[in-house]
Amino acid sequence: MPLSPDYQARLSELHASLVHARTVQTGTLIMLAATVALFSLLVWLAFQRRVPAWSTLLPVPLAAAAGRRYIRNRSGWLRTSRLERFYQDGLARLENRFAGLGFPGDEFQVAGHPYAADLNLFGVGSLFESLCTARTEIGRRRLAEYLLTPTGIDESSARQEAVRELVTRPALREDIPLLGKFDSRDSSSATFADWLANPIPWIAPPVRWLAVGTSLALGLLILFTYVARPVALHSWIEAAPWMAGLALVNVIVAGSFRRTVKKELEFSNLVGLEIGVVREGIALLQGQRFESAKLCGIVEELKKGGAATVLLRLERMTAALHVCAHPFFEFVCHVLIMKTHLALGLAHWRQRHGESLKRWLRAWAEFEALAAMAGYACEHPHDTFPELIQAEVVLDGCELGHPMIPAAACVRNHIALGAGRRLYVISGSNMAGKSTLLRAIGMNAVLAYAGAPVRAASLRISLVAVCASLSVVDSMVEGKSRFLAEVEKLRQMTTFARGQTPVLFLIDEILGGTNSRDRRIAAEAVVRSLVASGAVGALSTHDLALAEIAEIEGLGGANVHMGSRDGSDPLDFDYLLKPGVTRESNAIAIARMAGVPA
Repeated sequence: MPLSPDYQARLSELHASLVHARTVQTGTLIMLAATVALFSLLVWLAFQRRVPAWSTLLPVPLAAAAGRRYIRNRSGWLRTSRLERFYQDGLARLENRFAGLGFPGDEFQVAGHPYAADLNLFGVGSLFESLCTARTEIGRRRLAEYLLTPTGIDESSARQEAVRELVTRPALREDIPLLGKFDSRDSSSATFADWLANPIPWIAPPVRWLAVGTSLALGLLILFTYVARPVALHSWIEAAPWMAGLALVNVIVAGSFRRTVKKELEFSNLVGLEIGVVREGIALLQGQRFESAKLCGIVEELKKGGAATVLLRLERMTAALHVCAHPFFEFVCHVLIMKTHLALGLAHWRQRHGESLKRWLRAWAEFEALAAMAGYACEHPHDTFPELIQAEVVLDGCELGHPMIPAAACVRNHIALGAGRRLYVISGSNMAGKSTLLRAIGMNAVLAYAGAPVRAASLRISLVAVCASLSVVDSMVEGKSRFLAEVEKLRQMTTFARGQTPVLFLIDEILGGTNSRDRRIAAEAVVRSLVASGAVGALSTHDLALAEIAEIEGLGGANVHMGSRDGSDPLDFDYLLKPGVTRESNAIAIARMAGVPA
């Protein structure tokens, strides 16, 4: 794990910074305490008339300096703490301790998806949890879409180019976990979607400006009367009729828009809490210069309409709403109907910038997904970026292994599927590694299309639609047996195979719920249909009768098997792919494992 020492070194630096910050903070608190004690002493001496009264002000500059130092140091300490947790999580991923520490992404699982559940893309210890370092839910959702929805080779190549560039920008990726004032503050796509979907009230501009002018006039009148009263330039009694008239207009305006304001405030409170992270991230990106086309496109999209400036205006309006709710300002804000004006202002902002906000959020989500994959690439330096080719269906992987198995323990195999070899029939006993190999093929294909590196010495791959049947189980809720569930999976594969994109099928123990003869006939029919539609793939079995399928003329099949190292111990597997049909039997060894004398 070549990067572990680097992560350890960075953590050591951060830890040293935290220790220094704590020392400084302790000294600052002592200084503050001494200042307060000095102030108390001077006040007491002033009451005793032993020192002049003005001397009590002497500690004030010292207290102000200490307080400012405390706040600045605390802010730096919090940022360093967040960065330390970021690298601790990274070290956990490098040491394969990440399961349960990150985002499993269960909420992104799609029922009936052709491969997500079979390849364990989501869940504790999943590929998504290993990949995901996105700061916001918006970025996590986009990353999940990368894994769930492969696109064309051109788009995958553009992603790969962007990921390669971000690998060389560790400082930029380090800034992402520091976005926002609070570590736990997140930004959800649902929050913004609901707010933008809320109907925008139509308000005639003259009515809006009249309402703003009335509140402004009332506020100025109250201020002028308060200031002028001591010098008898005006009086409250003389100003009362004018104030009453302006207040009546405010009451009418507030009553007219009461429902609109209430609905707007319900959404804007959440938007105000979440917009800060996105706004800071967009401001960060607008100051960057990139070379890859995809990253340049993201920055260009964010510069349209001045995204950071416009979002800062939105953030300030939502912050003002929180100020209006403070008891100290509540009465004045109520008299001047500030919540009404701010709510109408937010509706106006949404009307002007709503569509732009959607584009900015998509651009930010795109960047977060790319940055997450760049982090994955840095943490797997021996993995390689695949060669994405526009050609007839091909998947040619040299030393291809499972991306979720630690590199030191990962056994690699050569897989070559294409026009000359369209099918592997993999025989072998249980636990020999057949299912793991099938998942390795599928997961590396998913990573390739997402733009990430793959666990292989090299991989040439064209665009294929991955379809897998590896984790089929019964469903008592749906009243569906395992056999029926698998048949539906196979039907899904044959349907996909009739589409424009060639299919990569991965089937574990095909039709295991029926007798050997029917299984052989049905399996051949399924494979014939898939291959005839241009598909390539692999199926595993421990039923040696299915090995005959690979020998059928015209299918382009090959028999391969997985088994023990040297045959002396049938359960001592090497997980390597070997030519031909397995000749091993481990029935007696399995019976002994079950405690049955054999």
